[in-house]
Amino acid sequence: MADRLTGIVTPLLTPFNDDFSLADDLYVDHAATCLAQGSHFLSPFGTTSEALSHSVAERMRAVELLIDSGAARADQLMPGTGLCNLEETTALCRHAVELGCVAVMTLPPFYFVTASDEGLYRYFSALIEAVGNDALTICLYHIPQYAGIGISPALAARLNQAFPEVVTALKDSSGDWDNTRAVIESAPGISVFPGSEAAMLDAMALGGGGCISASCNSNAVGIRKLYDLARAGDTAGAKALRPQIDAHRAAVHTGGLIPGLKALKAQQTGDARWLNLRPPLMPATPDLAAPLAETIWQG
Repeated sequence: MADRLTGIVTPLLTPFNDDFSLADDLYVDHAATCLAQGSHFLSPFGTTSEALSHSVAERMRAVELLIDSGAARADQLMPGTGLCNLEETTALCRHAVELGCVAVMTLPPFYFVTASDEGLYRYFSALIEAVGNDALTICLYHIPQYAGIGISPALAARLNQAFPEVVTALKDSSGDWDNTRAVIESAPGISVFPGSEAAMLDAMALGGGGCISASCNSNAVGIRKLYDLARAGDTAGAKALRPQIDAHRAAVHTGGLIPGLKALKAQQTGDARWLNLRPPLMPATPDLAAPLAETIWQG
């Protein structure tokens, strides 16, 4: 059986220069910082990364940059790979596997919002066959409020049963605890990661893997502490820490996730390039930083 992925995962922010090209220096520094502060893995090109504003070539180059710069090892990376078409999703998955990445985080083919579970099973089966590499590990990405389509608990279980060494994790960003619990219960071979640390303790108590959370970009030290307490069985300590962690998550959410986090990075680094978001998103504003800065766990 494939080793279960566990830990806290940062869906890595993407900094841009004023011409919207990748700010390589900021990107490398931020990745290294997230790992140094306690993230087990990084997921470049998730939702927080503004992934769908990037070309396939840009995504591949960025992952290579993280590895070649020494900011992260390949086995610390879980790149986002899901697109609407099988060919480009296959290319991104194959690239990540060939680099030695620990896993890929893959959306269902969004836009095709009427696709059935049978159709999605057909899609992921074809993807696995097309990549054709035994080292492939897929973390399914369930975020139906943005993708327009999701991964049902039954589909997750079926994919894990059919491909037990490949489909071994799922990120649930639905915000629906009942769904998170249903995936954990129906697919015990899958390591389930809520998309918010607010649900991490409850998920871990049932066998969940940790969390893949936007606020790991800003509060990795605190979230890692919460995770470590839960893993150690220190329920009282974890419960005592949770209000502080939840307060920061609430501030991140109020700040609009990406704009708030980028405003905080601009404040912390003194580099205004962090305020840039690619269109159609609007730039971040510096005033968003204060509530996030005030709620970071200080230990």
